[in-house]
Amino acid sequence: MADEVNRATFLEIQGRMIEITGKLKQLQTQIRNKEGEKKRAFLTLEELKQLAEDTNTYKSIGRTFVLESKSVLMNEQEQKFKDSETAIASLQSSKEYLEKQMAEVENNLRELLQQDPGIARQIMSMSVA
Repeated sequence: MADEVNRATFLEIQGRMIEITGKLKQLQTQIRNKEGEKKRAFLTLEELKQLAEDTNTYKSIGRTFVLESKSVLMNEQEQKFKDSETAIASLQSSKEYLEKQMAEVENNLRELLQQDPGIARQIMSMSVA
């Protein structure tokens, strides 16, 4: 009976660990994407700053290019940069929260294995079979 309870507890912990790991990977991908957007906005701003104020600048909309003033393009790039920074900060806090949850789940697993060393053998036999 105790083996059944421990096995069910292990399966629950394993499920949570898999779920948290998936969410962490997804967050890391989102962070990388936002960092790329931030870098593109920064580099575009740096290039725009070098241009004279009266230079014709164009904004890409799909496959079309539309004439825009330099100030409008700079404002858009600055906004993209700020939005990316905000999103990265938010995603980082979510990542930290998930990492804390992962540490808690790992501690729960360690406690379970310390309580019932026999379950470690069962786990090993489950993964081999």
